[in-house]
Amino acid sequence: MTENASQQPPAPTTELPTQYAPADVEGPLYERWVERGYFEADAKSDKPPYTVVIPPPNVTGSLHLGHAFEHTLIDALTRRKRMQGHETLWQPGMDHAGIATQNVVERELAKEGKSRHDLGREAFVERVWQWKAESGGQISGQMRRLGDGVAWSRERFTMDEGLSQAVQTIFKRLYDDELIYRAERIINWCPRCLTAISDIEVEYQDDDGELVSMRYGDGDDSIVVATTRAETMLGDTAVAVHPDDERYRHLVGTLVKLPLTDRSIPVVADEHVDPEFGTGAVKVTPAHDPNDFEIGQRHGLPSLTIMDEHAVITAHGPFQGLDRLEARSAIVAALRAEGRIVAEKRPYVHSVGHCSRCKTTIEPRLSMQWWVKVGPLAKAAGDAVRDGRVKIHPQEMEKRYFDWVDNLHDWCISRQLWWGHRIPVWYGPDGEVVCVGPDEQPPSGEGWRQDTDVLDTWFSSGLWPFSTLGWPERTESLAKFYPNSVLVTGYDILFFWVARMMMFGLYAMDGTPPFHTIALHGMVRDQFGKKMSKSFGNAVNPLDWMDKYGSDALRFTLARGANPGVDVPIGEDWVQGSRNFANKLWNATRFALMNGATVEGPLPEPSAMSSTDRWILSRLNSVVAEVDAYYDDYQFAKLSDTLFHFAWDEVFDWYVELSKTVFQAGGEPAKVSQRVLGEVLDVTLKLLHPVVPFVTETLWTTLTGGESIVIADWPADGGFRDAAAEREISSLQSVITEVRRFRADQGLQPGQRVPARLTLDGTSLAPHETAIRQLLRLQPEGDSFTATATLPVAGAEVALDLSGTIDVAAERKRLAKDLAAAEKEKAQATAKLGNEAFLAKAPDQVVDKIRTRLAKAEEDITRIQSQLEKLPPA
Repeated sequence: MTENASQQPPAPTTELPTQYAPADVEGPLYERWVERGYFEADAKSDKPPYTVVIPPPNVTGSLHLGHAFEHTLIDALTRRKRMQGHETLWQPGMDHAGIATQNVVERELAKEGKSRHDLGREAFVERVWQWKAESGGQISGQMRRLGDGVAWSRERFTMDEGLSQAVQTIFKRLYDDELIYRAERIINWCPRCLTAISDIEVEYQDDDGELVSMRYGDGDDSIVVATTRAETMLGDTAVAVHPDDERYRHLVGTLVKLPLTDRSIPVVADEHVDPEFGTGAVKVTPAHDPNDFEIGQRHGLPSLTIMDEHAVITAHGPFQGLDRLEARSAIVAALRAEGRIVAEKRPYVHSVGHCSRCKTTIEPRLSMQWWVKVGPLAKAAGDAVRDGRVKIHPQEMEKRYFDWVDNLHDWCISRQLWWGHRIPVWYGPDGEVVCVGPDEQPPSGEGWRQDTDVLDTWFSSGLWPFSTLGWPERTESLAKFYPNSVLVTGYDILFFWVARMMMFGLYAMDGTPPFHTIALHGMVRDQFGKKMSKSFGNAVNPLDWMDKYGSDALRFTLARGANPGVDVPIGEDWVQGSRNFANKLWNATRFALMNGATVEGPLPEPSAMSSTDRWILSRLNSVVAEVDAYYDDYQFAKLSDTLFHFAWDEVFDWYVELSKTVFQAGGEPAKVSQRVLGEVLDVTLKLLHPVVPFVTETLWTTLTGGESIVIADWPADGGFRDAAAEREISSLQSVITEVRRFRADQGLQPGQRVPARLTLDGTSLAPHETAIRQLLRLQPEGDSFTATATLPVAGAEVALDLSGTIDVAAERKRLAKDLAAAEKEKAQATAKLGNEAFLAKAPDQVVDKIRTRLAKAEEDITRIQSQLEKLPPA
């Protein structure tokens, strides 16, 4: 905002309806914005770029509160930058979501009595594309409901042609640089989805299991091991002890009989074993445990796979064909029958990994898979933050980031699915292995076949900041909009997605990180701080709240709770409160229009303004500066709260009210205030627009006659400050607030008029006498005036004559009764808190409640005594 405005658009010719109806406004407004191309981004523009990618929602998904929260924050950032003159790109798109989407389509097939194998791979993939066209992408329509200002013409899908080319290109480069390899290792296997999943797709939860201690061997040469997965003992190929453990030193290098089998296995010494845990001896199953696999590698142990992909026992013997859980019970029973069970603990609560997609217990399994060698990539991702090229906000989240990237294991990228980017590797009849780039012809002829696996979904979404801009081609969009300005995402996918994008962006784009700043936010929770979940019964469909209260109300509520990196509680009553704020904004603008508020012409010179006008303009400039600082620091809650209190408390409750007397009087002061009020609303609506776009668009275009607030200039702090005016209005507020409080304490009705004498001489309040009397319902004193109560405040004095308005004797009697009750409450609470025996026995919450009662009683006593002192004699 500047002190003098430039040429303004013509005055509006439309009027506002008496009430704001979001449902009538939001849909048509959004379509108008899209039709006019406000959200599109021009790579040829000479404006400075501002780029944000949408964290691509799953094609199977629908809008939930977490999406609405994150999208509100991104939309606020991009709308502000667009108004600030940046060429702004908010890149939309969706993720193909390999496992999730395949599961959805397989469930549809199951309703027809079919499986994907009945269709075959090619027909099944075609069926998924058909499902995507018909049912996928529901979230796009919901994004429009929310008001997302994305560049729809640039919408991408992680399986579209361009992104597929990007995936194949980077796979080929990583393969040629020996950063992708194929090896047999322990992976997390989901027996339900029938695929490998990465470490970060495993959810751990405490399950009730059993801990069984069993004896291997006999006599002095026996050894006891404990396990929660007794069925895996069929694949044991050693027992390991710590090399310094004196209890077992005589056994190291010997063989011990493995129960229920005809095999003997060695006892090996390995420093991985903790001698203080359990018996200090552990069974080693290299094919079914990642730690055991490492021990097996160090000691040259064989790896025996004893389960198939469905977690069914394949080891020869009586347990063959049993599911893993059935086998567990049967094996424990068999060991018990042989007298080899030393101890059983049931239930034994321990942390168990589950597939994040289907919640099935994962099974560690030795398998031939494709891997990314992450060492050099992860180091680059860590260095980019350490050297300041990338900022993490809030900064305290850096430690979590470093803990992750500094300790990354190689990434298993192959999935045993049909839906996804198929691995571009062909195998020949004589053991040949050929990796094919996007512009190369795959080998053909008898015996050649392509790898059947597809890539982890996070592999393609890790390319999102640059693949969506046309990489590997050096496009104008890539040159203009890479790197992204900021990534806004939840701290919960810092490891899933952010680290992947950092590694791939730095690798593919010659050391340029994919974004300048990583702004992390928390999770949306219910109003009691509990995680939202269908199983908890507290999940909310954001569309329901948008239907009921409007999209702006939901957005404003979410933004007001958005402290960096902190979870966000939300309740319906808070959304209702935000709806009330939108209504207040609407009514205040209607009042302004009805009273001639205008944006035409320059602002009057300060010398022509009243102190009230100068005060609100001074405060307006301060608020512009505060909001800018909060935006630059991603403090959405603070900027929203600042705007809420400025608009409601200062503009609506004070400036508008004080202006009423000026408008009623008319003349030149009214014309000045009309222009000031127009300026204040113009700037306030612009400041609010990024968070509440719909109502501000409607009000601003009506007020100013401008084309759209979306493309209006963002306000600037013009530097105007008037400390004297701010002090003067602060004194005025103190007088009005104090007298209103006194009137309420005396039981006077808000509209009840009271004779009063105002002593304002020698203070800055003298010019405000008319406003004070109107706002406080104070009559002129008259000939029979008797000052029954005098209130000194802010250097002034307000004397009131209450003799004709209240029954002083009755009021004294009422207050005396209230005072006696408060003193009795205080005495009882004091006595209880002074009773040592009571304090020793009473629960903490009871004692706290009594302390609260005591504090309340003391506060009531002080208040009532003050009211009695101010009453005239009876």
